[in-house]
Amino acid sequence: MHSAVLLIEFGAIILCLGLLGRAAARLRFSPIPLYLLAGLAFGEGGLLPLGASEEFVATGAEIGVILLLLMLGLEYTASDLVSNLKAHYPSGLVDFTLNALPGAAAALLLGWGPVAAVVLAGVTWISSSGVIAKVLGDLGRVGNRETPVILSILVLEDLAMAVYLPIVTALVAGVGLAAGSVTLAIALGAAGLVLFVAVRYGRVISRFVSSDDPEKLLLVVLGLTILVAGLAQQLQVSAAVGAFLVGIALSGEVAEGAHTLLSPLRDLFAAIFFVFFGLHTDPASIPPVLLPALALAVVTALTKIATGYWAARRAGISVKGRWRAGGALVARGEFSIVIAGLAVTAGIEPSLGPLATAYVLILVVLGPLTARYTQPLAARLAARFGGGLRRADVTGRFAEAEARTAPGTEVERPDDVRRQTTVAD
Repeated sequence: MHSAVLLIEFGAIILCLGLLGRAAARLRFSPIPLYLLAGLAFGEGGLLPLGASEEFVATGAEIGVILLLLMLGLEYTASDLVSNLKAHYPSGLVDFTLNALPGAAAALLLGWGPVAAVVLAGVTWISSSGVIAKVLGDLGRVGNRETPVILSILVLEDLAMAVYLPIVTALVAGVGLAAGSVTLAIALGAAGLVLFVAVRYGRVISRFVSSDDPEKLLLVVLGLTILVAGLAQQLQVSAAVGAFLVGIALSGEVAEGAHTLLSPLRDLFAAIFFVFFGLHTDPASIPPVLLPALALAVVTALTKIATGYWAARRAGISVKGRWRAGGALVARGEFSIVIAGLAVTAGIEPSLGPLATAYVLILVVLGPLTARYTQPLAARLAARFGGGLRRADVTGRFAEAEARTAPGTEVERPDDVRRQTTVAD
């Protein structure tokens, strides 16, 4: 009887997620907020609380986090991470300063203590790579000049997760300073070792894992990832970090093949993860934290826009591209929920889960809108208050042309550019 109820409940969840995903695709926005709302509906205090399948859903949610980080690691090679770190680390520092500090300050103002402050700092800091990548594709901006800047910031955030997650894991577990330092040292050592091995012996590892049979490739990659994630967790390092490092170690055709095979599994278990997070949030607990979540969302949306603008300006992108870069970075999603989930599971602060849920719901909906409308809105405001955006854009284009021109070669002055050309995207 228990088995039948489990199958019925789990089947209903999967069917519901499929229908919600289809609705989100038709409305052309991320399905993450719908998955979170489904979790709220199935959880305690919801419309239809689950009973028999909750433990099974918890296991699926853990696999979802592992697959999310594995797939993220497959997107990058070790050399990509090293080169991005060298070239764009100032942008990463600005990103951390502008977006982590508001979360930490909010937690302290709410009286939640230093551990919750570190957790909420991560929730407000990390943008959603999945949502942003989808939005860039939907808007046809993958080939834009500002897109490499956006991706570089996302890569730096993902790399920082390898350091940040072990710190949070140690803090929420309540370990002492010495034990926490050991955990961090193990995490840094493991990350450094994997990066070294991936750079020097990546082809050897990929050749070992490689197989012409999709079934064998799927089993080997999935088994290796879950095994390494389990070992990492046994060493008090986040399982997600272990999965991320496995993804980095694989490259070439193996990474492409694994990405293709694992994408459906990632989507399935990631959806289950969002439902599981919602299950642990009582809908009645959201209204009391809705106002702080909204205020935090507005502040950190503006700080993300400022981050993208600054990073794109540093890369020599035109003013319009700077605004587009800033607007694209606003969305938060899967990793904010992963970070908050660590604290919720450990029972750090009862209101942290509801606030994180409301915060992500707001920004995962607002993110695609800011990506689409930040630059046009900035242009309208600039035109209304003196056309500063147009003049600055032309001047920026002149500066770029002058920088690319050899000494002694004549370059059109800004006045000539204004007369002869129309400023384009």
